[in-house]
Amino acid sequence: MDASQLVREYLLLGLRFDRLVEGFVDAYTGDPALRRQVADEPRPRPAALAARARELRAELPGAELAEDRRRFLDAHLVALECSGRKLAGEDVPFVAEVEAYFQVRVTPGDTDLYREAHAELERLLPGNGPLADRIAAFRARDEVPPEKLESCVLALSSALRDRVRGQYGLPAEETVEYQVVTDKPWSGFNYYLGEYRSRVAINADLGHRMANLPHLVAHESYPGHHTEHCRKEAGLVGGQGQDEQTIFLVNTPQCLMAEGLADLGLHAVVGAGWGPWTAEIMADLGLRMEGELAERMEQALGMLHGVRQDAALLLHDRGADPDEVVAHLCRWLLVDERRARQMLRFLSDPLWRAYTTTYVEGYRLLRAWLEARPSGESLGERYRRLLDEPLVPAVVREELAAAVSPLAAGSGPSPLAADPA
Repeated sequence: MDASQLVREYLLLGLRFDRLVEGFVDAYTGDPALRRQVADEPRPRPAALAARARELRAELPGAELAEDRRRFLDAHLVALECSGRKLAGEDVPFVAEVEAYFQVRVTPGDTDLYREAHAELERLLPGNGPLADRIAAFRARDEVPPEKLESCVLALSSALRDRVRGQYGLPAEETVEYQVVTDKPWSGFNYYLGEYRSRVAINADLGHRMANLPHLVAHESYPGHHTEHCRKEAGLVGGQGQDEQTIFLVNTPQCLMAEGLADLGLHAVVGAGWGPWTAEIMADLGLRMEGELAERMEQALGMLHGVRQDAALLLHDRGADPDEVVAHLCRWLLVDERRARQMLRFLSDPLWRAYTTTYVEGYRLLRAWLEARPSGESLGERYRRLLDEPLVPAVVREELAAAVSPLAAGSGPSPLAADPA
């Protein structure tokens, strides 16, 4: 099978999964005739899709593909085979399922690290009463009034877009439309429409905070999902003919890469001082934000990101009762029961149950990789590779290991220590 035929079969396979699970195809900007072909076919059988993924993997060595494309397709076919097996009713252990999807093997977090984060939060918010109550009070002060949510999102989007255009470049015609929605299991969602256009939905149910919004807008739009889609459509697809990049599939390695780079978006384009930077934008809208404190708070709370993955392991690997999972989230993540149950809803969704790993492990891996960049390479140059190249977690891990190994023999600290999360 030649390369173009193999890629075509990969696209058809991904589209067929969407016939079984609505939303499995997060975005598709390829040949519409392929989507029409799949829509006219009988509903596929999951076991047949798993078998087809194995067949295509076996064809990869004979296809004339560059190594980066071969590794990308191989990793994604492994993930699709696992999805097919799961949908066919096969009992795949949760940790093995996550590894097949995202090329990471998850383990429970370190409660000593969580206690360290709690101690730092105690220092930042001194006073009487439970720490969770003091955090709740701070978050209440930081909350965006519902009537100003859209204007805050648009102001942050404009400021971040200017920075991304100057630092990375974007197609002149790119655009993002924002919509405020309710009753969703997530806080925000990017619907990439192709031709450099996105629709970003913001879930108003969660009560967004000023400290959260710049991360959310950076994540969904600039320089996160929208920017990545635009640059890959222009470069990998339009410039290099890598048509496998016209489809974005849930529960595949590209999700871990995309969520990791999106979670690092604000770090890449604003960096230290993002709290006061955001406070200035909020002030123009008549809102008072404790920018410096908010930034320090978010840094401490970042040490607790692993709690969400712990909750997924409790629920799906250890068979814990949902109430036990909620209690774990409340205790270690210092959230109220309402927010914990919203998280449980996401963790319980059949499509999204493994997805929390993409945020937790994606951030950890890519933050360490960014910090381990070669001498003389800027953060922006390193981050641009995430936007432009068809990287998968295994490749990033290999590059990171190669960068860290020489340092281990010297006297300097390992870049892996740069991120406490």
